[in-house]
Amino acid sequence: MDELVEHWTVLDGELGLVAGKRGGTRLGFALLLKYYTRHGRFPRGRAEFPDEVVEFVARQMKVPAAEFDSYQWTGSTIEYHRAQIREHLGFRVCSVQDAEKLTAWLAANVAHAERNADRVREELLKRCREEFIEPPAPDRIKRMVRSALYTAEETWFARIAARLTVDVRAQSLLWWRRPGMTRTRTTLMGSRCWPWSRRCRATSAWSRCCGRSAS
Repeated sequence: MDELVEHWTVLDGELGLVAGKRGGTRLGFALLLKYYTRHGRFPRGRAEFPDEVVEFVARQMKVPAAEFDSYQWTGSTIEYHRAQIREHLGFRVCSVQDAEKLTAWLAANVAHAERNADRVREELLKRCREEFIEPPAPDRIKRMVRSALYTAEETWFARIAARLTVDVRAQSLLWWRRPGMTRTRTTLMGSRCWPWSRRCRATSAWSRCCGRSAS
């Protein structure tokens, strides 16, 4: 009950948004509003609302809980409701420019140290909420996380290459060009095993390739 009261009570400042709506539309709007306020995104369907939540909000709206089943999850009505809620809370849809800025921020501030994709995703969602940006679709988030991880790794290797002297680079090139050595990708250094990283250590190439180089 404490959680219901804290997160699902329609406040006085929100009642004006609900005014004029009737039946399942009224209840559906109120549930979308409270869900977005709590999670910073819209629900994907009825399944994201526990029955006790629907009943709690329905009592406040003076609408039978069963009316929520008639709420339409596609069409002009829900799109209008989403626009109202975004405007009320100060959020905006994630644009192409927003996505680019978020990805660059992830690469520079998170992915350079954190290589776990799930934790990088969590930081992305947190950043979206801080910037009042509605999170993109899951597939788009996945692409942004992958891009940030890739960019951070490329930046890291470029910084290492920039610190090497000309002699060290030349010796590295000669060593990597030895017959029988595994080479899968080229860089500013001339060539390197794609990863001097987790992916490489998980293969047998590590012992004769990066492992030998590290020693």
